[in-house]
Amino acid sequence: MAEQRAADETKSASVKPETTPDAARSRQPVGFIRQVELVDRVKAYDPDADEDLLNRAYVYAMKAHGGQTRASGDPYFSHPLSVAAILTQLRADPATVATALLHDVVEDTDATVDDIRKLFGDEIARLVDGVTKLSQIELKSEASKQAENFRKLVVAMADDVRVLLVKLADRLHNMRTLHHIPKAEKRQRIALETMEIYAPLAGRIGVHKIREELEDISFKEISPDVHATISARLADLQTHSLSGVLELANVLREQLNRHGIKAQIMSREKRAYSIWRKMTQKNVSFDELADIYAFRVLVDNVKDCYAAVGVIHTNWRIIPTEFDDYISAPKPNNYRSIHTAVIGPPSDDGRRQRIEIQIRTYEMHETAERGVAAHWQYKDPGDGSAPRIEIVARGQYDPYETPRRLVEMFQSGEDPDEALQYAKLELFQDQVFCFTPKSRVIALPKGSTPLDFAYAVHTDVGDQCIGAKVNGVQRPLRTPLNTGDVVEVLRSEKAPVPAEWESVAFTGKARSAIRRRIKKMEYDEHLALGRSIAESVFTGAHLEFSLKGVREGLKRLGKKSVEEVLVNVGRGDLAVNEVVEAVYPGASLESSGEIRAASLREFKPRAAIAGLTPGVSVKMARCCTPLPGERIVGIRQGDGSVKVHTIFCEVLAEEDPPQDRWLDLKWRDREEEATAFARLTVTVRNGLGVLSEVAGVIARYGVSIANIRIHNRSKEFVDFVIDVEVKDTRQFMQMLAGVRASPNVIDAERTGAGDHDEL
Repeated sequence: MAEQRAADETKSASVKPETTPDAARSRQPVGFIRQVELVDRVKAYDPDADEDLLNRAYVYAMKAHGGQTRASGDPYFSHPLSVAAILTQLRADPATVATALLHDVVEDTDATVDDIRKLFGDEIARLVDGVTKLSQIELKSEASKQAENFRKLVVAMADDVRVLLVKLADRLHNMRTLHHIPKAEKRQRIALETMEIYAPLAGRIGVHKIREELEDISFKEISPDVHATISARLADLQTHSLSGVLELANVLREQLNRHGIKAQIMSREKRAYSIWRKMTQKNVSFDELADIYAFRVLVDNVKDCYAAVGVIHTNWRIIPTEFDDYISAPKPNNYRSIHTAVIGPPSDDGRRQRIEIQIRTYEMHETAERGVAAHWQYKDPGDGSAPRIEIVARGQYDPYETPRRLVEMFQSGEDPDEALQYAKLELFQDQVFCFTPKSRVIALPKGSTPLDFAYAVHTDVGDQCIGAKVNGVQRPLRTPLNTGDVVEVLRSEKAPVPAEWESVAFTGKARSAIRRRIKKMEYDEHLALGRSIAESVFTGAHLEFSLKGVREGLKRLGKKSVEEVLVNVGRGDLAVNEVVEAVYPGASLESSGEIRAASLREFKPRAAIAGLTPGVSVKMARCCTPLPGERIVGIRQGDGSVKVHTIFCEVLAEEDPPQDRWLDLKWRDREEEATAFARLTVTVRNGLGVLSEVAGVIARYGVSIANIRIHNRSKEFVDFVIDVEVKDTRQFMQMLAGVRASPNVIDAERTGAGDHDEL
């Protein structure tokens, strides 16, 4: 049996050291309080406590556990004794303290529940039985059985919340001695279970001291490096800021006294986990937190609470975003207090420390410290039996509300594992839980949206999401969800991915999935566009386009695959002319990297233009790229050739050649199909699918894209330079008007053309 207890992951540790006058006696560890000391602790807050009950429970448990030891080597009885001592700090009633002393005797010795009933009565037997059943389940606990374990816990605490108090104290002592468990994996599992279940339960019944210590010990085990870093920052901050903080406390005390407010000022310990949680929730740095240093101001009544707030806000600069009034609007666990934060005096290094101040009455403080135990009162049943404990609700507070709701949930839940997740979300106040139309529970952080919900259901559901209904009403995807919302995801296999979706998503899972999808869609878009551009250019140059040919040119392009080449062309990072040059060296490039008109479709300017001298070489000016249908003029060059410009060419106006070099030209009426090239610069919003949208508009007007490249790129806008192949100026201007009408196009202009182009 001793070996079984040593293997028990929840009971293998020593007692937190304290000073004992009788420490030299036997093998009692430091912290082993004597029988009389335990009784005195209870009678200090309950003078009418049944002293005989406590004495009998102490002696019975000590004898029952006998020579049993824990893994640390300490007498096993040190554990139930420490649990009882923790409960005296909450001023637990004598029956609860006695239950703490006896809570392991049925499980670990030959004693039975009937033995406990005969010696200590029905009430304690029922409490001990409830704790024992939980421990027995816990011994067998595996990941698949955790839901059943938790179901037993909530059923037991719904019957009597004192079972939960004993269990929390039991878990707290085991966590304090968690370091004695040799296996790191086992320590991590216990810490995670404590963080997910026991700490939130302690918070929901208002026992904040236990909750905070459970969280901090678990955090130290789960994230030791982060815990050590924050603890070091706290120590450093205390070194530099302590004097300024103490000065503020003294001034605060003087100011309250001056205004006739009788108050007790206490410093408040801040734990590493609490700091880390606020840093992550508020997305702020350590230095930006307002409650690393904190004071509690305790006054006699509610009136003095608000008077104290006035004094504080009058004398110190406040931080408006850190003000909360939980007196007028108490928390669900009946926590009441006013929280405010001020800028304190400068520290030794010149920095001004933010300081939180909590103002509450002594009664409110009692509730905050002891939680549900602060609402107990003793009642005489009138039948001669021992007084029983009852919980008195204050205002709207019902300490059994959470246990009852959890029990109802477990009774109605079809899947125990889903029910466990549901319960965890019920306990964590910084999360929400929503439902699918088929009542599946979806766990989400507070602030999540229907888009997060869709991705939480399944990645495919998120990828196909086009909208959502919340509680039967269609809502925007950025709508924050609340606990209990029923969310129906509207889906389509061709769902788009708006550029703002990543900002709409709240959860990391949704954001990463959206980013992956956007990258995949961008890749596919650039691949298809790059192939289309390449095929168009190769065909226009009367060159065969093939993947095999591009593959043979990979080395010259410095690329690893054909897909990489086409994606770069589609993205505008690689000029298609370079691809042509790599596949057919010397076939189509000029030094400028632009495509020569003569190397593409047969376009013979001499045949298309009237007014030329036979035998003279003709070139189309690149500055304005004249198109059939535009007014044109020829300029004789020094080598005897003629360069054709539009009549409104800005470059021509700047050069202003002599009139004797001008030729009056015009386009012939042509029956055969002919094409020319023009360039336009398009400024678009930087977003997914915009380039495909522009390419689609161009294609709708029967215009081919010969080349495309990015000219400028910023976070908001992208400039594309696009070379197109058109029949005449009319087709070009119609296409240009269509591009300008596109919703994501900011501007579109023909490069080099004048402002007076005519159709």
